Amino acid sequence: MTTNYVTNPLTQMALAPTTTQQSTGNGSKSGTWFEAMARAWGEALDKQAATIQEQSDQLSNNGTDTPAAITELTAQSLKMGFLSNSSHSAIQSVGDALSTMARKG
Repeated sequence: MTTNYVTNPLTQMALAPTTTQQSTGNGSKSGTWFEAMARAWGEALDKQAATIQEQSDQLSNNGTDTPAAITELTAQSLKMGFLSNSSHSAIQSVGDALSTMARKG
């Protein structure tokens, strides 16, 4: 029995992260869906970092260091930590799964 590796679904899934191109709203970016996922996590982290910077600047410059404002900044910082840990876990889990599929394919 001959296995056709091109049409084997497991092999196709394992190869997909290295052979696709993603489109974005402002044009086409070359890369894989795995890279697109990492890029999306990076953008989410950048957005959260900007939120933290904005609130921190308001505390510093406006003198609005009320307990409510400090608590909000703390919450945003904790959210950043959560997003950072989640992005690491997601990227590592997908990478490990792709590695496993490549070995078994």
